[in-house]
Amino acid sequence: MSSADQPQPDQIEGAPHPRETRQLLGQNAAQGAFLDAFRSGRLHHGWLITGPKGVGKATLAWQIARFLLATPPAQDDGLFGAPPPPDSLDISPDHPVARRILAQSEPGLFHITRSYNDKTKKLRDQIVADDVRRLNGFLQMSAADGGRRVVIIDSADEMNTQAANALLKMLEEPPARTTLLLISHQPSRLLPTIRSRCRELRLHTLPPQVMAQALDQAQITAPTDPGALAALAALAAGSVGEAIRLINLDGLAIYAELVALYDGLPRLDRARAVQFANAAAGASAARQDLLFHLNDLFLARLARCGALGQPPSPAATDTEARLMARLAPNAQKARAWAELAQQINARITHGRAVNLDPASLVLDTVFRIQKTAT
Repeated sequence: MSSADQPQPDQIEGAPHPRETRQLLGQNAAQGAFLDAFRSGRLHHGWLITGPKGVGKATLAWQIARFLLATPPAQDDGLFGAPPPPDSLDISPDHPVARRILAQSEPGLFHITRSYNDKTKKLRDQIVADDVRRLNGFLQMSAADGGRRVVIIDSADEMNTQAANALLKMLEEPPARTTLLLISHQPSRLLPTIRSRCRELRLHTLPPQVMAQALDQAQITAPTDPGALAALAALAAGSVGEAIRLINLDGLAIYAELVALYDGLPRLDRARAVQFANAAAGASAARQDLLFHLNDLFLARLARCGALGQPPSPAATDTEARLMARLAPNAQKARAWAELAQQINARITHGRAVNLDPASLVLDTVFRIQKTAT
């Protein structure tokens, strides 16, 4: 399989690759923090870009890479004085660096993701030591355009122990004029020594209207109905990546069917439950993954309702708020739903690992929820 045909572990299915996204929306604070560091002349060699999945971390990393490789280092005042400092990370798409990055031919950039295993014909589950050690050859080459080099690791959470230790050595003895950009969805999973050697840029979830703009930029058709857009934002938790997954896999309809199935609890329409489980068994693996995720999200919203004394807002369906207020009226019930979520997650993780029938997993989940609702 050619590199062009290999799956991209850092690209959301149905969306442009982050290197192709020209504008980062809703993350002005993180962009400003990096720009301030650059203008101060004290640019840190390692940056940890953190935040929930799908909020623009990779887009920011590629934006920073274009900026660093296209922006010449500050110089002393010459005959006509020093040029003004940059006031934006944006680089024109016509700039040679931007063109080379888009064509994946920029010599000053090195990109690390989970690699393709030619033996298994699949992506590896982790970033392995050899993926990181390939950096040595890149760093030994003479850097172009004034000697600046950029490394993007997406995501650093996926490094195994050997890969993390190999990277740590580079962070402890950083190569000159090299900036490492580590993307992390869960920084607590990284070695403390890696975290301590990086400066953090924290990205946040997006409000509905900014999410709609980001979806439009990605050429994804968002719901036009304000209620549906609010529901999408609620279920996606402000993540554009998750919103794209929900749109592509009809997640709003799946969640609505879950709420309708649970609406009569503790009484359960068993025929409807069996039909729902059989439909799930015949669905793609991606839709099954989304179903179990949305069920977990339903339980999390239930627990939050009981803990806070009011249903989550905005509601994701017309009947969700009423149902949750009835099923989770107090903190005691909130704890019961939270504990059930942990049990169901463990059950599903084990069941999928040993290839249990998806219909059986769905029915088992529904019956456990029914029991807790009594």
